[in-house]
Amino acid sequence: MVVVEGDAGGWHVDRGALTEVIRTRWAEVEIDSSARSAARALSWALDTENGPGEAHLHEDGTCLHLDVSESDAIWLAIAFRGLTPIHLDLVFCDDGYAFDVRVPAGATEAELSALAARGAHHS
Repeated sequence: MVVVEGDAGGWHVDRGALTEVIRTRWAEVEIDSSARSAARALSWALDTENGPGEAHLHEDGTCLHLDVSESDAIWLAIAFRGLTPIHLDLVFCDDGYAFDVRVPAGATEAELSALAARGAHHS
């Protein structure tokens, strides 16, 4: 998952902008805008090279749950960072918190992948 750490000061990701970014990688994305729960206020079903996956936006717009391969999760974390104000701390972690790393503004997929690999070994 990728989540704003601390007080977001009322900021939330622009859902339309996030959807457009997701469509740059997966043109055939299916969008479910019916809120299933607080953690699934908006969902995207993705047909990735690594099989089907999903991403779910929390209703407060500051947390994106990722159910995709590691490479796709890293891409989505970078995409979310690109839509997040530079002054906010963004953390990329797995659901079990086996790792959690800050996503620096302007980070590349390779940089975040290296951070995540190091973070996993230090947990």
